[in-house]
Amino acid sequence: MNSVVTGKGIQKRIFLLRGQKVMLSTDLAELYDVEARALIQAVKRNHGRFPDDFMFQLSEAEFANLKSQIVTSSWGGLRRAAPYAFTEQGVAMLSSVLKSHRAIQVNITIMRTFVQLRELAVTHKELSSKLKELERKVASHDGHIQSLFEAIRQLMSPPSSPGRRIGFEMKPGESGKPKGRRG
Repeated sequence: MNSVVTGKGIQKRIFLLRGQKVMLSTDLAELYDVEARALIQAVKRNHGRFPDDFMFQLSEAEFANLKSQIVTSSWGGLRRAAPYAFTEQGVAMLSSVLKSHRAIQVNITIMRTFVQLRELAVTHKELSSKLKELERKVASHDGHIQSLFEAIRQLMSPPSSPGRRIGFEMKPGESGKPKGRRG
């Protein structure tokens, strides 16, 4: 198998179009080591296996936008038609249309990559959810901490008016012994 066919090599060829993760027919043809037109012809001969949620052709605007985002284009020169985009299910269906050993091996690698991306997305959502929960807890603790600081400040500040003294007061010259007792 070509060194290009690695999980990371495939991840770079997965795009988000119309809210779906897809791979382009041009990239798939390169990975399968077939001409792009041969891949599309095989798909068209088996059109019933590729409903719209498995495969769609890019609009000219989508194609132009995608080309502008990709620095190095493997699509070559002038094209008569925009490439096709295959969803994960469409790529899986390609293995039944392209029956070469290489196509099977490439499909296995692609399916594993899609699974890894899904797992990463789930992990990302879980982390995001936990972070939001932590932010909520900290926000509620902030109010409690502020109340605690206010109580400490009140305890540290001197009283606003002098209170009544507790105990007894000795006048100068008194001994501190109770009167009327001898002892």
